[in-house]
This record gives sequence, structure tokens and C-alpha cells, in this order.
Amino acid sequence: MNDFVRVAISGKSGCGNTTVSRLLADTLKVEFINYTFRMMAEEQGVSFEEMARMAEEDDKWDRYLDNRQVEEARRGSCVLASRLAIWLLKGEADLTVYLRASREVRAARIHRREGGDYQETLRHTEARDRRDRARYLRLYEIDIDDWEFADLVIDTEQYLPEEIVRVVVQELERRRSRG
Repeated sequence: MNDFVRVAISGKSGCGNTTVSRLLADTLKVEFINYTFRMMAEEQGVSFEEMARMAEEDDKWDRYLDNRQVEEARRGSCVLASRLAIWLLKGEADLTVYLRASREVRAARIHRREGGDYQETLRHTEARDRRDRARYLRLYEIDIDDWEFADLVIDTEQYLPEEIVRVVVQELERRRSRG
């Protein structure tokens, strides 16, 4: 696909957002944008935990992160992967995709990736979901539990990342052929 294309992909932690988005960007041969608090922490010379604490105390960090992602996405063809991508690029993306999975599956994936106790990971995942939802409602009046408007909603429990990428590419091609 050589033409300009901008895809926004969102999903909660552990849904496969980064994996699918990176694969899609590689497949489409476009930029993969996934600017995160970890990257911001590195740029600021602080630990991730310190950056998270700073963000909880001052909204400027969330706003900076989200604005930077949108600025980068507006530069050209890309796949933007972020918790808020489908909301931030609503009306600007050629395709918005929401990836979903149950909190238990998401916690199991995070547990496999990061280790630790599964029950603690599940509790942490549920708490993070609640904090994220409250924060985005307060900051932007965005309810991350209201994603029905996305062009595609894909249950990542049903498909492998490569299969999800095929579905997304097929939808992009279908939209292109419609003109």
C-alpha cells in the first residue's frame, strides 16, 4: 500500500495494541508511532515510576504525551498506537481500530510478560483501567469504555496478531476500492 494511510489503534493494557500496531506498520511500510510514558521518563531523566507519579500530580504530562503523539501522526502515513489514538485521531485517521480482550486475558498476558503473582497482576490491571478511565474523563471527557464508534472492533482473544493485521489490511483495501 503506497498511498497515504493513517491508522489509529487503541486498546487497554494487555490487549495486544503495541504488537498488532508494530506488525501493521511493518506490513504497510509506514511509521509506527507509540510514544509512551517510559520514553518520556527516559527523555526527562527519571524512572518510569517517578514519571507515573509526576503525571498523576500534574496533567501537563498527559497532555504533552497525547499532543506529541498527534503531532507525530499528522506528519504523514503511520500507525498510531495509544490508549487514546482512536479518540485523538477521530475524523483524521483512515481507519480506527479498537482491540479488546477480557481483563482476565489481559492480566494473563501482562503476567507472562512481566512476571509476578497473577492475582496481583489482575488487581493492578483492574485498578489501572479505573484510573485511566477516570483520568481521561477528567482531562478530555473521553470515556475509554465507549469505543463503539471505532471502524473495527476486534476481540484479540479470537485471533493471532498476524490474523488481526490481515483483517485490518483487508478493511483498508476494501475502503480504498470503494473510492
